[in-house]
Amino acid sequence: MIPLPVSVTRRTGGFALSGTDPIAAEPGLEGVAAWLRGLIPAGGIGLRLGADLPPEGYVLDVSARGAEIRGGSPAGVFYGAQTLRQLLPAATLRPHRGGGPPLVPAVRIEDAPRFAWRGVLLDVARHFMPVAGVLRFIDLAAFHKLNVLHLHLTDDQGWRVEVPGLPRLTSVGAWRAESMLGSRIHGRYDARPHGGFYTADDLREIVAYAAERHVTVVPEIDMPGHMQAAIAAYPELGSGAAREVRTSWGISKHVLNVREETLDFCREVLDHVCAIFPSELIGIGGDECPADEWNDPAARERIAAEGLAGPAGLQAWFTARMAEHLASRGRRVFGWDEILAGGAPAGATIAAWRGTEPAVLAARSGHDVVSCPDNSAYLDYRQSDDPGEPTPVGTLLTLADVYAFEPVPAGLTDREAERIIGAQANVWTEHMESQRRVDYQTYPRLCALAEVAWGPRRRDLADFEARLGPHLGRLDALGVGYRPPSGPRPGDARPGAPGHPRDLADRLAEVHEMTADLRAPRLTPKAGA
Repeated sequence: MIPLPVSVTRRTGGFALSGTDPIAAEPGLEGVAAWLRGLIPAGGIGLRLGADLPPEGYVLDVSARGAEIRGGSPAGVFYGAQTLRQLLPAATLRPHRGGGPPLVPAVRIEDAPRFAWRGVLLDVARHFMPVAGVLRFIDLAAFHKLNVLHLHLTDDQGWRVEVPGLPRLTSVGAWRAESMLGSRIHGRYDARPHGGFYTADDLREIVAYAAERHVTVVPEIDMPGHMQAAIAAYPELGSGAAREVRTSWGISKHVLNVREETLDFCREVLDHVCAIFPSELIGIGGDECPADEWNDPAARERIAAEGLAGPAGLQAWFTARMAEHLASRGRRVFGWDEILAGGAPAGATIAAWRGTEPAVLAARSGHDVVSCPDNSAYLDYRQSDDPGEPTPVGTLLTLADVYAFEPVPAGLTDREAERIIGAQANVWTEHMESQRRVDYQTYPRLCALAEVAWGPRRRDLADFEARLGPHLGRLDALGVGYRPPSGPRPGDARPGAPGHPRDLADRLAEVHEMTADLRAPRLTPKAGA
């Protein structure tokens, strides 16, 4: 089973799921029962709540008489049901299964997760994924007991959210003229337009589907950087000449200006997002925002009026304004670790991606932290040095590397360590132009991350690899085009989209330089600003 349960006691015998008897579900568990009934022959299964269990914990008891799942909440019962699915023959996971009633082995499993946040980011801005693909992505994440989908909805290369009253965000901002083929250092393009967007109904469907599987969708509207697609749609949001939706990868210098009208635009977008997504946390990005264009008259006026030290202080000021607006709606900021520079808003949750230093600083500053350092959790990074790997970028990140990831950095006190609320993998899609490519880059490395986030701190790679073999049979049954442990297949390469492998030592040095802003004196807006 993956992730590995806390305690497994195996017994002799088992029972056959006949599907002739209904699931016996206590009140409040009707949703879990309906979901499970649609997936397996469900006779002889009882679902109960147990006040003595942790909220996401469960006990699965299988004997010759049947199976009982007792959970601390509907989520706990759901995770017990996912474990039950993994106990069945892999063929049971296929949509059209044949043969007789599947046999469930007799067993008692007691289980609960280590972390409350067990997440995965899906970037639908760089390459758009239709709704059906997102729902499938959620199903696979939930199968591995992940409970957060961080949905990266906007970036320089595409805006994916329809917003009432702002039609050009999707008529212009959702489409780019072409896409890069491979790493940006090669300057290759495919000469093919790309785009797409989600209506409010699309997003509500995604949210509801995820909620049925006990997955919270945390939306991200990246600001004030990574906004070139929005500026292409409404040039008055930026500084200087109008821009096209960005066709190259990398960081754009074209960021939002700091005029009041632009802040109102951001508030209007966030209001729309809050109306769709019930998540308490709302992502506003805050990463990779060059200050080059914050030398225009509006920026200089704002710097003087707010008593800021210079352009570098504008981002913290901007983030504070968005945090105030979200707070007025009962929401909190979720941002990348760059928002720590200058002081992140109180109550903000930090996605620490630039190594362990930001996670330590955030925890010591009283912020909740989601650990997702790039050299342990970025699934666009290359999986081996095999020349057949498709578009090999980033540092080497093998299955074993992901499994070795420890979300809680060394050196924190017990109280500080409690601020590390979990971990997530990030699926950035610059080089994932299709569902097939997403599958290849994501699995089975996301299986390893799921066990890191759910399971014990001490893990055994050899044991995990032994369990992974049968688990790949489950992924086969679910139709997942994962990367084989033996390496890439002949058809996996992308010779027309060359990569740019990085050395880990060079990358760590680069990250140290990138995080210098966190070691600089704090740039704090004046009191009352």
